[in-house]
Amino acid sequence: MKRTTLSLFAGAAALAAVTGFAAVSAPGDTGAETAEPAARLPVERTSLLCPAPSASDLAETTYTSFTPVTEGAEKKGTATLTAAADGAAAEAGKGGEDAGSGKDGEDAKDGEEGKDGEDAKDGEEGKDGNDGKDGKPVLRPGAPGTPVTGTASGADAPALTGTAEGSHAPGWTVQQTTEVAAGTGRGLLGLNCTAPDTEFWFPGASTASGRTDYVHLTNPDDSAAVVDIELYGKDGVLKSTVGEGVTVPPGGGESLLLSTLTDVEQTDVTVHVNVRSGRLGAAVQALDDKTGGDWLTAAADPAGELVVPGIPADATSVRLMLFTPGGSDADLKVRLASPSGAITPAGHETVHVKAGMTTGVDLGEVTRGEAGSLVLTPTSGSVPVVAAVRVVRGEGGEQESAFIPASDPVGARATAAENRAKGTTLSVTAPDRTAKVEVTASAGTEGGTTATKTFTIEGGTTQNVEVPVPAGLKGTYALTVETVSGGPVYAARTLTGEDEDVASFTVQPLPDDRGTVSVPKAEQNLSVLQQPPA
Repeated sequence: MKRTTLSLFAGAAALAAVTGFAAVSAPGDTGAETAEPAARLPVERTSLLCPAPSASDLAETTYTSFTPVTEGAEKKGTATLTAAADGAAAEAGKGGEDAGSGKDGEDAKDGEEGKDGEDAKDGEEGKDGNDGKDGKPVLRPGAPGTPVTGTASGADAPALTGTAEGSHAPGWTVQQTTEVAAGTGRGLLGLNCTAPDTEFWFPGASTASGRTDYVHLTNPDDSAAVVDIELYGKDGVLKSTVGEGVTVPPGGGESLLLSTLTDVEQTDVTVHVNVRSGRLGAAVQALDDKTGGDWLTAAADPAGELVVPGIPADATSVRLMLFTPGGSDADLKVRLASPSGAITPAGHETVHVKAGMTTGVDLGEVTRGEAGSLVLTPTSGSVPVVAAVRVVRGEGGEQESAFIPASDPVGARATAAENRAKGTTLSVTAPDRTAKVEVTASAGTEGGTTATKTFTIEGGTTQNVEVPVPAGLKGTYALTVETVSGGPVYAARTLTGEDEDVASFTVQPLPDDRGTVSVPKAEQNLSVLQQPPA
């Protein structure tokens, strides 16, 4: 064997030892042992970003924070949500101060005080209307297992950045719900605040007349982020140089009106947010003159098979939007997973999606009064696709719209932070094999005790399950959905407005809350440093 080859082996072995990789045999062993499976451990830090809720003076926004109790999590921790700076302030350097280490240090100190029992009190202060514009946290979450609320009013409520550590981190979820009484985008707008990332797909946006769509970008870090925003319509890319190299200042939030990025009016547009440097939170606020509005959150990553969960049973119109980012066309079989099994919508058995072009399909009243989820599978070769649906409820002047993107499965556990005694619907889908799930309702924000129910979802069906409600509930509560056994499940929570005469609603898919992470077992093995004789 050549000396250079031996040197390479020795260097690689040393690197493995220094970086702490596991060896499969202990010193002195001559045979390899089977590596133990990776353990799942609670995460120790979670970041969330919430976009600025509304430009309406009539907007009333509620933030609900919840961390589920996680076995093995640290006993102490902190979490807080604070205002991101607007673009001008961030450029002037204020954003860096608000989001930088000094402010975070103060927040951590406040969190330490919360450990002694003041978290819930701080949450009550948020509930009394602290909107974060004075630099103070909008809310400080209480102990895991108990949700806490905060509120904001009007058009000046800022975007928020949040960090949870220790016991508060595993599965930390924040729901942002805004009620707008009148005007463009009226109704109920909701989303789960998202973790920062570097790429987002939003099928379902529009630049058509009557729609006012904004893409919101929030930067959690102390350095600027640079992003490209690409728009794709029915004939392909909508050319624009305005969306290239957009800079989002440190700790700041920006919103861009889609119609200023292109002068082409398109009913169905896919927005691609690609971060060149840094990381961001991104969401599209879609506002309609006639059917209200809601948030369009990022779709699941491009995949050959997709599930769009939780289409409301009383939907009067469902429009499916699809896009394939690759260079190949996609042909998909469309099925509706209903309570009685899989159904193929008449006239929409398959859909053809041209490469690089957005495809829109009107499915009408596809659910016909029953719970339903769309399951999209390839007819032949698998081609990655992103998808979302626009759902309309109500009739005439009482119509309201919401968006449901294709979602990742529940996985180990998913969380919905804000739920009410009335107006909460939980939809669970098992697209392939029968599965069993456990649904737990937390204590209420103002009182109540937890409740748990277990449900079996037959393969190929969608069920609107009977949500458990905390005994003695006061305020709102959180729901966690855990996969107990069987195949993968998908879930979505529909929240309807308190006025039963108005069709206002919002739907949030419930993917895995990423409360745990896979950690392989590692052991030190210095024998890998022993160089064999030449």
